[in-house]
Amino acid sequence: MRWLRERTTHITDQLDTAYARPGIHWLSDEPEQERALAYLAAGTAYQLTLYDDTTRYVLVAYPQGAAS
Repeated sequence: MRWLRERTTHITDQLDTAYARPGIHWLSDEPEQERALAYLAAGTAYQLTLYDDTTRYVLVAYPQGAAS
């Protein structure tokens, strides 16, 4: 989760405000972060996608010990 939060922060810092909003929202959305933790604890990967006009950022966290 730390990696997801750090990468989301780095990406939203580089995006224009309108495109950064979903990432900023995700950073403060505790229920969604709890859902991500539940996925990882259950052995399932969690994906977060951010984008602007020309680029799509797909962040995927895998449970510890899972093959990517």
